[in-house]
Amino acid sequence: MPDTAPTHSPARPNVLFITVDQWRGDLMPGEGGWFSTPNLDALTAEGARFAAHYCQAYPCGPARAGLVTGLYPHKHRSIQNGTPLDARHRTIFQAARAAGYRPALFGYTDTTPDPRSLSEGDPARGEYEGIAPGLDAGCLLTEMARPWIAHLLARGYDIANPAAGRQGVFAQAAFGEPAIFAAEDSETAFLTDRVLGHLATQGAEPFFLHLSYIAPHPPFAAARDWLEQVDPEALPPLMSRRTNETAHPLLAAYRDWLDLSSFAPGLSGPVADAPDSVVRTIRQAYAAMGAEVDHHIGRILDRLKATGQWENTIVILSGDHGEQMFEHGLLGKLGWYDGSARIPLVIRTPGGVAGQRVTHFTQSIDIFPTLVDLLELERDANLDGQSLLPFLRGADPVEWRDAAFWSHDFRNLRDQTAERRFGLPSRLCNLHVVRTERFKYVHFPALPPVLYDLTHDPAEEIDLADDPAARSLRAEGVERLLNLRLRHEDETLSCLQAIDGTLYGSRS
Repeated sequence: MPDTAPTHSPARPNVLFITVDQWRGDLMPGEGGWFSTPNLDALTAEGARFAAHYCQAYPCGPARAGLVTGLYPHKHRSIQNGTPLDARHRTIFQAARAAGYRPALFGYTDTTPDPRSLSEGDPARGEYEGIAPGLDAGCLLTEMARPWIAHLLARGYDIANPAAGRQGVFAQAAFGEPAIFAAEDSETAFLTDRVLGHLATQGAEPFFLHLSYIAPHPPFAAARDWLEQVDPEALPPLMSRRTNETAHPLLAAYRDWLDLSSFAPGLSGPVADAPDSVVRTIRQAYAAMGAEVDHHIGRILDRLKATGQWENTIVILSGDHGEQMFEHGLLGKLGWYDGSARIPLVIRTPGGVAGQRVTHFTQSIDIFPTLVDLLELERDANLDGQSLLPFLRGADPVEWRDAAFWSHDFRNLRDQTAERRFGLPSRLCNLHVVRTERFKYVHFPALPPVLYDLTHDPAEEIDLADDPAARSLRAEGVERLLNLRLRHEDETLSCLQAIDGTLYGSRS
């Protein structure tokens, strides 16, 4: 497809907001790395990378709810895949739309709609893969991945069961073997092609694109060309495979619950008992999928530069949540470890300071207020995040957080798996984390707490919650979590007050 350079000079900047699914924070450029990321390296050189960046919740739906609303999970309450997002919480896409943008989605957002706005018979009430409010669907790719599978069929691939979706495609290759499709026909390549097509037909209006790559999310498998670029023996060692399954009830439950069949085709058996050969193969596929994403991001950035749009485009690259990748004997995004919560963030703005490495604690909820400042949008009184604009301009804010906070809800309303295991009501199946440079404290409303002194135990292996010598750290953790709740109450209406016929605090 030929490049066509736009002839306009829009007053408002373009926005390319990219998310990568299940991408660990230590896969960022300059953070040790698992594979070559030349395009992210180049993006980082022109912008800022945030080296201590954390999500607010996981798995995918809750992680993205915080990302697009700028709210902690105790406020947006979309705390599980399939938990509806209350329609009163405005998304960054709605805010941008109100300012004249028309945000378009390429990929998915895993947003379950507020059922109160739907009829009883509407099938969207039972699906968790809806679209976040404010977005147009440029190319929606859910787990069924119908547009991609249609592309594979048109290309002549023998798909045994097209109705089985993405999982069915990956199941046609044995574990450890390349996926059945060539590199140019992967889902990542397909989605990138759709974005490039959209950019070529965009016209004069400034764009706001949300590109949501599923890679390197399971199933962990990749095309041959990408697998061959990763040497599994050259990958960095695991921080710890020690499971500590007897140290906490939730870790013991994970040992029973987690099965390899959920992560790669043709496997079965407990994750904690995975042989080294399986660990190496899965880590190789994970790295290969990440390297592929870097390549295709480069294609889009090259197009923006070739068409003259680069100098007027804000680029944000963020993870949604991390991936344990066998650390502590776990796979997926769960528990309380940094592997699940620390994620990448790179922001490049026109005219911004280049080559910044920010080591302050930043969080997913900071992206919304940052775009409010960059795009001069209407400011929501209820946002929990803080604008990253000072960092993008090379300055340190006068006041900034000295900790990261996140939550994880492990209830299961259909099967009651956790509820029956622990003898708890669903509302008590959750944990809440505060993580400073020195310590991490994990609070459960009905299970034992967890405490690590990160200065002496960076691998998070020695639980000090019951150690009398660590009592002051535990107390500080509880106090910080309480203060977080008190400082971040719901301000949707409490920021307004009617006095003598006037509504004070109104944003009108």
